[in-house]
Amino acid sequence: QVQLVESGGGLVQAGGSLRLSCVASARTFSDYAMGWFRQAPGKEREFVTAISRSGTGTYYADSVKGRFTISRDDAKNTAYLQMNSLKPEDTGLYYCAASNTWVTLTGGAPRYWGQGTQVTVSS
Repeated sequence: QVQLVESGGGLVQAGGSLRLSCVASARTFSDYAMGWFRQAPGKEREFVTAISRSGTGTYYADSVKGRFTISRDDAKNTAYLQMNSLKPEDTGLYYCAASNTWVTLTGGAPRYWGQGTQVTVSS
């Protein structure tokens, strides 16, 4: 069992930045590909970005490409999401996710989910 705890959400003006963190309780963090999803009010949860187990591969939704950056620090069992040039449409509950396989993570069916951290972008 892996527990994921997100932090770093908050209220920010459009154009601003936030960095989300996700700490995993995994014994071997490098066994897991990590990702971020988000859910806006009244909408379904959607994929945002993922990073491979080695950290060499990343994948982004078109809506965040060029603005968001995912990274990981295996020594700290932590994944990060750096969000720049934030827009009001980025508002939502951001979930960290972990999976043993890339396909299940990017396909929206990761093995583990965090509880989420709220990001609100004001116009």
